[in-house]
Amino acid sequence: MRRALRQRAERSERSERRQLMTAAEAEVLGELRRLRARVPQVTGALAASADGLVLARDTADPNAAEGVAALTAAALGVALRLTDATGQGGFRELLVRGEHGYVATYAAGGSAVLTLLAEPRVNVGRLHLEARRSSARIGELVDGALHRRTPRSEPRPAPTTAPTTTAAPLPVRQAVPPLPPLPTHEPKEV
Repeated sequence: MRRALRQRAERSERSERRQLMTAAEAEVLGELRRLRARVPQVTGALAASADGLVLARDTADPNAAEGVAALTAAALGVALRLTDATGQGGFRELLVRGEHGYVATYAAGGSAVLTLLAEPRVNVGRLHLEARRSSARIGELVDGALHRRTPRSEPRPAPTTAPTTTAAPLPVRQAVPPLPPLPTHEPKEV
C-alpha cells in the first residue's frame, strides 16, 4: 500500500515538473534556433528533461525527437554512472561520432539536457563553444521556470551560481562502486 502511494506521488511530482519545464518552451526553442543559426552544420537540436521528455525541438523530422530524447535519457544514465565511477565529477557533455556526423549531448542546468545532431564537416571546437553557451542559457530558463513555479510551502531549490559559460552538473542518481583496474598486458616472449 505504501509503495503504491509512493509511486503515485512520484508520478504526480514528475508530471508537475514536466508542466513547469514546458513553461519555458518558447524561450528554449528560440535559443535552439539561434544556436542553429550560429552553427549551420547543426542539422537538429532538442532540449529534453533528464528523464527524456522533449521540452523544445528544432529538427527536420518531428517524429524522431521523442525517440532521440528517450535515447538521450538512456545515454545520460550511462554517462552519469561512468563519470561517477571513474571519479571525473559531474556529467558535462557526451560526444558520439558516427559515419554520417555527430550526436552531442550537454548538461543544461540541473534538470535538462541539450542534444545536437551535426554534419561530419562541423568544426567540433566551434560546436562545443556554442553548445556550451546555449546549454547554460537553456539550463537557466528551465531551472528558472521550476524555481519561479515552486509553491511557497515547499522549500525552493538553491539557485545555481555556475558561470554562464558552463552548465551545472546533473545530479548523480546513486553511488556506484569504482571500476576494478584494467589488466596490464605484458608482451609475450617469443
